[in-house]
Amino acid sequence: MSRSQFSRRQFVQTSAAAAAAAMVPYWMPGKSLADDAKKNPLIFGCIGSNPAGRWSQIVPQILPLGNVVAVCDVDSRHADGANARVGGKADTYGDYRKLLDRKDIEAVTITTPDHWHTKIAIAAMKAGKDVYCEKPLTLTVDEGQDICYVAKKTGRVFQVGTQQRSEFAGRFLQAVAMVHAGRIGKLQKITAAIGTGPALGPFAKMPVPPELNWDVWLGQAPVADYTEHRCHGDFRWWYEYSGGKMTDWGAHHVDIATWAMNMGDSGPTTVEGTATFPNIPNGFNTAVTFQVHCKYDNGVDLLIRDDTENGITFEGDQGTFFVNRGTIRGKPVDALKDDPLPKDALLKLHKGKPLGDHMANFVECVRTREQPISDVFTHHRALSTCHLANIAIRLNRKLTIDPSIEQIIGDDEANAWLARDQREPYQI
Repeated sequence: MSRSQFSRRQFVQTSAAAAAAAMVPYWMPGKSLADDAKKNPLIFGCIGSNPAGRWSQIVPQILPLGNVVAVCDVDSRHADGANARVGGKADTYGDYRKLLDRKDIEAVTITTPDHWHTKIAIAAMKAGKDVYCEKPLTLTVDEGQDICYVAKKTGRVFQVGTQQRSEFAGRFLQAVAMVHAGRIGKLQKITAAIGTGPALGPFAKMPVPPELNWDVWLGQAPVADYTEHRCHGDFRWWYEYSGGKMTDWGAHHVDIATWAMNMGDSGPTTVEGTATFPNIPNGFNTAVTFQVHCKYDNGVDLLIRDDTENGITFEGDQGTFFVNRGTIRGKPVDALKDDPLPKDALLKLHKGKPLGDHMANFVECVRTREQPISDVFTHHRALSTCHLANIAIRLNRKLTIDPSIEQIIGDDEANAWLARDQREPYQI
């Protein structure tokens, strides 16, 4: 570990549930924000523009609030398609550094594969741009520390694309508010069910498409033969570029779990678990099935598993309820019909900002210079739990962690996995 790295580390489906959910206040971006956007639109540059990826989902949220003047992608088909999507007047780039050199661009979206997030985000902040970056934010714990360090140093507004904090009819905010209000008594256990990973391969070597700069796409990752199953939508099933289901869905559900237990500035003290892996040469290599147990010094247990209904179960000494993107249900939810949460509970939890549009939250915070609802610092700590879970199941042993210094204790091999070797010249 370098000296600079050390300094950074210091530094509703039932009727009752449906009725309860209907009582939850839900807001969309205010008229003042929309009016301001018409008079003074935020100038965006978009880095990463896969039409089948997250960029295509957030661009409808960008366009009412800002102007996209530049798009960048190492696949020229994607860049050209993105330009057409925003009206055909944007400049297109294959090198994100040229986009960041532009003084007119105020904010960037980063929707590249995960292993490129950190390098681009840091460069963007240093170039004076505010950042909206998709989840999962990083490839490693160490990268998260780097991003947090630069975010503090530059004072840039940084929103992570964990839209469960803003959208889906406020169900997740309702869940967090219920826990914080003691509606299940003392919180004891949270189960985050995130689904089973795929096991496909082997994949044959394929010619690199002429429109794709494969070496740049690989970036810091080791050199590998091209196959369409390594890049674009399938990159998340390779540890070289992502973390499988653990960081894909984990970035969402573990984030909400961490928020509910008020651990946004800390992490677990032990992590252990078991998993199965594909073990297919030149095939997907992230975990297929898994059971992980994380313990926190506040007495809460977090279980991360693949084999039950996708969503989050909160268990306290006085009740249990379940939430996912389509429902929130359980006796404590039913009880809201007669004993609702305070009318402003969700709004307070959302820092007084409008619910319903994650991008609008980002744009408003760019204007006010306040922290967005999914700030980089709390996301780093939540995602670090997912990274630690991956380390534990890959090494097949229990990890003991000191969350105050973000280090694994008494295990040099595991501690080394907090970072990755990075290929020249793509080091962060």
